[in-house]
Amino acid sequence: MDGLVLARSAFHHSVNYRAVSIYSKPEVVQNPNMLNHVLEVFTEKVCPGRWNDIRKPTANEWKETLVLALPISEAVAKIRTGPPKDDPEDYDGPWWAGIVPMTLNHEKPVADPQLREGIPLPGYLKK
Repeated sequence: MDGLVLARSAFHHSVNYRAVSIYSKPEVVQNPNMLNHVLEVFTEKVCPGRWNDIRKPTANEWKETLVLALPISEAVAKIRTGPPKDDPEDYDGPWWAGIVPMTLNHEKPVADPQLREGIPLPGYLKK
């Protein structure tokens, strides 16, 4: 969601957004090298630099993990952008209308209360 779209009438309120629907027949990934690669790519996407700074999964952890490959057979994207679309007669009214932008931000990291003393905050988490 990118923003609240506040119109002059309740009926025309909306949101600006980006959405994708993907259609696929999932396949279980069983190849150990592929599993490791997928987890590394996912981890790096969530927090760049993290993979080389963590303990890698154990055999028991992998037994408890299911990874699915999703070969895309069809996909649909839908996007809504721009200001409100009010009824023509409402544009001259006394009501405020516009967009309230929304963003996702990382806040200052908070250390685990059980973090061993002397372990510094990794550089990739400093902003």
